[in-house]
Amino acid sequence: MQSWFKSSKLARIAIVSLLIAASSAFTAWFYDHYRLRSIPSLSYRTPTSFIENGTLVIRIPGSHLVGELAHYEDELFAYLMFDYLRSRPSLAHREFLLTHSLRDGRITYALEQVLLNDFISGPPQLYELASDFPFLTPNWVSVDDRVMQGHRAQTQNFVSAYNFPTYKKLEQLSQQNVVAYARRFIRFKSSTDPRIRRRIEPVPHALTSDEAQQLAEDIVRIAQFYDLPLDFFLGIGAMENNYMNVKGDLGHAVWKRRAAKDDIILRRRGNRVLVLNESSGVWQITRETLRYVHALYLRDKRDYALLPEHLRPPKNLDIAGLDHRVLTTYAGLLFRDLLDRFQGDAGTAVGAYNGGPGNPNAKYEAGVRTVAGYARKILEQAAALRGKRVVDLQFLRAPNSGAR
Repeated sequence: MQSWFKSSKLARIAIVSLLIAASSAFTAWFYDHYRLRSIPSLSYRTPTSFIENGTLVIRIPGSHLVGELAHYEDELFAYLMFDYLRSRPSLAHREFLLTHSLRDGRITYALEQVLLNDFISGPPQLYELASDFPFLTPNWVSVDDRVMQGHRAQTQNFVSAYNFPTYKKLEQLSQQNVVAYARRFIRFKSSTDPRIRRRIEPVPHALTSDEAQQLAEDIVRIAQFYDLPLDFFLGIGAMENNYMNVKGDLGHAVWKRRAAKDDIILRRRGNRVLVLNESSGVWQITRETLRYVHALYLRDKRDYALLPEHLRPPKNLDIAGLDHRVLTTYAGLLFRDLLDRFQGDAGTAVGAYNGGPGNPNAKYEAGVRTVAGYARKILEQAAALRGKRVVDLQFLRAPNSGAR
């Protein structure tokens, strides 16, 4: 027994010695290979390695590993992306940062994550995150305590600013401001669409800034034209297709008594026909619903000459050749019709937009209400900054939080 104990003890000593030797060799290689990726203030520091709970750990004393996830030039859009990541339940245990810096005379905003302070286990966190969120472009750096303090102070400034008390309701904001803020919100929602994240074929394309600008202008115009609650209208667009022009309900069909001229007939049974009833556009309006709303339009007494030409429905409906931009008008008219039918009850009208007047979808309505509440909050809080950037609000700036 004693000889076995001695041999076992010698074996453990030998294993630890080998780990330490391997650790030293790996540290030397790692420092030589990655030293240029550390910022200058840390480049002279040598990484140390040690065994912790049987695992090799390598870190630079007095440093922090930070993953750079993405860079943006638009402050509100950057904050929306930051707020999106930090609010994901699966990422609640991670620390995200939003910082700003001066590059080539322009302010840029960096979305960052504080990684495990270990060169072996820290960086894989970053690339794991990027695989789940393909809109991220990961890199990583090592920063000292002073820089980390500044990053956290900057982040707190953004959080404070975008939770600042509002002074105007959404309905009181100018059309110019509403369009400007809605553009960022629309682009943000399309960029974080689950189909893009999960690479679900056919993978849609997130809206460009110009496309989001045009859609924001159209949505605001139509909301004003039909006197719609803008937050709920934005919520419907997000719930239906995250503002992207992608077909939905593929293969969906309905039975009807007789086929219209441009129906796609799938089957006949007696005096009834089964026709394709897929959804289209940002608003996911089915072919049959589109016919119903077009009939409403033909009876409507509003002056459609007040709308831009691309938002004016044609007199004769041609579903196959319809400009997808005019679907915003049809969606607005449908929502207005439902609001009138339910005496202005926006919740029931929203539920009926998805489930039909006879069966309003309560789950859908709850989803739209959540998005509508967030859209209202962001637009009103952005307006509370009165057109200023957070980096220019001196009273919000803490020590070491200025642009680098």
